[in-house]
Amino acid sequence: MRQLSATGQQLINDVAQRHGFSFDATMSMLDSVLNGNGSMAQFNHPEFAGSGQWMRGGMTMVSDMFNNYLKGRVDGLCSDLSNIIASQPDLIRTGSFQSQSQNGGGYTNQAQTSHSGFDGGQQQGNAFGPASLFVPPAPGTSGDWWPADLRWPNSTGAQNGVRYAYFAQARRLVIDVNGTVTVYDTLDHQIGGFSQQQSVGGTLSFSSQYGLIDVASLPVVSSNGIPPQAPAMASPPAFAPVSSNATGNDQDIFATIERLAGLKAKGILSEEEFAAKKADLLGRL
Repeated sequence: MRQLSATGQQLINDVAQRHGFSFDATMSMLDSVLNGNGSMAQFNHPEFAGSGQWMRGGMTMVSDMFNNYLKGRVDGLCSDLSNIIASQPDLIRTGSFQSQSQNGGGYTNQAQTSHSGFDGGQQQGNAFGPASLFVPPAPGTSGDWWPADLRWPNSTGAQNGVRYAYFAQARRLVIDVNGTVTVYDTLDHQIGGFSQQQSVGGTLSFSSQYGLIDVASLPVVSSNGIPPQAPAMASPPAFAPVSSNATGNDQDIFATIERLAGLKAKGILSEEEFAAKKADLLGRL
């Protein structure tokens, strides 16, 4: 996550105190809501009773299913963070966002919404104002964790220390695993959703017109901005041909030895005679 500005730190502190959560838990939820483009979140933190989901104007789910008091606090926290994010136009990207939810042994995409930001009417009376939440990115950078030239993703997601951003038009998929950002070429895949095994750094897969595909099968474009090295060319096999610098006389000697070998094979020359003639001829080289 980008560095909070002084105003941003004050805002997050105020929200944390208002809902009775720690600054660390509130920052974790802010990251989750940002990954949901401000309208949804999938989170995992001890203060929220572990993993859960939130959707603006919809359901709130926590692992402690019957703890309605916690659900209300989480919903209030997410709503306030959503309002803060909505007041930062540069944080909301046009496009579709795909959320992830737990399903058996892995995490799969269950919901997809298209939006172009929050409805202006919903923001009337927003108490947070337009102050900058984050320290502005350095000139020439986008401030995002993916390469700046890819601009805005069609979908993003995060789970178990792995986050992804998918760029359909550019045919690129960017995966961040513990700070290692890898860009993949999605080829002609028409990606419809992502899933991840339930483990830290678990294998990420996606569904396309060809079925369920492992991300590792895609060509790597770069890793932390560095293109993959081309495989080293195998050395040509070593041969011992007649030197191209051999004189015409030398070539005659080799030809003579070959003819003598043919005579030996036919029994015209004995092994001893062939060996003697061969040694004599090689001695002239």
